[in-house]
Amino acid sequence: MWAVCAEAQLRLPSILFGEGYTLAASTADPVAPAVAPDVEKQRSRPTPDELRLRNTGLIAAGALLVGAYGMSQWWDDDSSGGFRTENEGWFGQGTKHGGADKLGHAYFAYGGARLFSEAFEAVGNDPGRARTLGFWASLAITTAIEVVDGYSQQFGFSRQDATMNLVGAGLGFLMGRYPDLDRLVDFRLQYKRSSGSDWDPAGDYSGQTYLLVGKATGVPALREHSVLRYFELAVGYGTRGYETAGAERQRNLYYGISLNLSEVLRQTVFRGAKERSGAQRATDLFLELIQVPGTAALARHQL
Repeated sequence: MWAVCAEAQLRLPSILFGEGYTLAASTADPVAPAVAPDVEKQRSRPTPDELRLRNTGLIAAGALLVGAYGMSQWWDDDSSGGFRTENEGWFGQGTKHGGADKLGHAYFAYGGARLFSEAFEAVGNDPGRARTLGFWASLAITTAIEVVDGYSQQFGFSRQDATMNLVGAGLGFLMGRYPDLDRLVDFRLQYKRSSGSDWDPAGDYSGQTYLLVGKATGVPALREHSVLRYFELAVGYGTRGYETAGAERQRNLYYGISLNLSEVLRQTVFRGAKERSGAQRATDLFLELIQVPGTAALARHQL
């Protein structure tokens, strides 16, 4: 007596149906093999030429946006006709902006590296390459700005500014490279337009406060605490009065607590999500870079 296995399958002639089709013993319909996930992922990847074009487009778009902002806010056709350098110092009381401009260079290079890294990954680069491209793109654009400043009558090329560009872009690379560090620390800007100034987050130094924030969600012992996970410790620096003739010049240290809005949203709007959506990734990145006004209670110590 012959035993027939219920799992038996008949292979159909390849000349009729092509390779890989089988016929289950219980049906006459051909069954196509499932496409392996790795094969499907490989098919969706851009070709090297497509990726090169996308990367070039991202860098060009970033450079054009920054250049347009600079022309409207900083340079205003005041080219000196020759390149010059200027030794601006660091954070001293007698420096041009009390050091707020130095933190500004670090911050915007840092933010550029983080934003570019996300964009490069979104267009098809693997995470490691995206971080590297983000670092170099941010450093190249901020250094180009400094070179343009060298031909400006108002500014001049500053080696201190160039150094802080490198520091900021490097910090952005490290944050992406080490997720535990990124979960623990944020580098943020809190901006409120100063009196008598135009809305200029990058150049209105009296309206800027730069904060280094330690998040409870980055500490394993606090991450699951029902209350403490929503809070952060913040220290910061900002100057006031350096752009206004006759005003009191202040260099201020800030310290206090702030609210982790990313965690609030994770526990409410995005609660239950199996993985982070594009909207959540964008929101998290924004809140890593920006301290929303009214979400921090800060004490001030004047230097």
